[in-house]
Amino acid sequence: MRSSALAVLAACLIPFSSSADSFPVPKIDCEPRAYLCARADQPPSVDGRLDEEAWRHVRWTEDFVDIEGDLRPTPRYRTRAKMLWDAESFYVCAEMEEPELWATYKIRDSVIYHENDFEVFIDPDGDTHEYYELELNALGTVWDLLLIRPYRDGGPAVHAWDIPGLRAAVSLEGTLNDPSDRDAGWTVEIAFPWAALAECAHRAVPPQEGDRWRVNFSRVEWRLKPQTNGYAKMIDPAAGKPYPEDNWVWSPQGLIAMHYPEMWGIVQFTTDDPLSSSAVDVQGDPDDAARWRLRTVYYAMKDAWTRAGGWPASPVEAAAGEPPVEVRLTQTGFEATLPGLGQAGGTWHIDHEGRTWRTQP
Repeated sequence: MRSSALAVLAACLIPFSSSADSFPVPKIDCEPRAYLCARADQPPSVDGRLDEEAWRHVRWTEDFVDIEGDLRPTPRYRTRAKMLWDAESFYVCAEMEEPELWATYKIRDSVIYHENDFEVFIDPDGDTHEYYELELNALGTVWDLLLIRPYRDGGPAVHAWDIPGLRAAVSLEGTLNDPSDRDAGWTVEIAFPWAALAECAHRAVPPQEGDRWRVNFSRVEWRLKPQTNGYAKMIDPAAGKPYPEDNWVWSPQGLIAMHYPEMWGIVQFTTDDPLSSSAVDVQGDPDDAARWRLRTVYYAMKDAWTRAGGWPASPVEAAAGEPPVEVRLTQTGFEATLPGLGQAGGTWHIDHEGRTWRTQP
């Protein structure tokens, strides 16, 4: 992404340390990756193979990085994704290097991340509430969830909810659950119908030219050892349990937690050809800096609650910094406000549950 008002985000970041008795916050600057999502002339077939003409004319995302960003080593295997849209659906595909293709869960809504998987997160209006999560493994088994709020803010996740009209498929380059050979990898292809995404969008779907959604992708990768009938998770002899999984993502989170939607990537929808010399790049929004300034106050207030078991009697210290933020305690928690920094004006708000919204005078 070219330099823009999004660069202000780093300057607005208040550094926090995170320990067992503090509220976990990202340990990196908020610099979300961005992607210009083209409209497809012909929809992909969603068969797991990425050989359709539609995919050939859009660029890959950057290679995935560790969920903590530069704080952790580069992933062992390459992962990258593409996105498209049309009047019916939002399309995602991904390509993953994988020498050990492994999956056993066949029942929908199993806890898929207990195996190697690919995950998609979508927050249509970017308020960090009411968003979607989809996970699938190399068998094509899916787990789809609707999040009312992030887990840090009390959730809950609606596990019984299914994405109406969802289409998802995988294609394997190798042999599943067979340690006798070395595999090349797998690809996934997913179509999210706008009719389903409209439930949490609170805005027009399909998107309008220039609309920006918050999206991220994650890949869970476990260390495996061969068995006579497949693979098993490698055990850490010191801990007596499996080694922790690796989490590789498109836009880094700065901590081992995907449910911090403010750190997700920015997807801007366009009808132009993103590969043409005249294509408009993803545009920065000055209000991103306002929302991030409020987010730092939210982190500080939540940290005070975590440490002391209650909101500070005077929240002035939590709101220290520029631009100035007004914070008031409410019967249920707190609300912080800041004038918008963009042309749309108005006032931005964040509350103790982490939701952001704008009101007009």
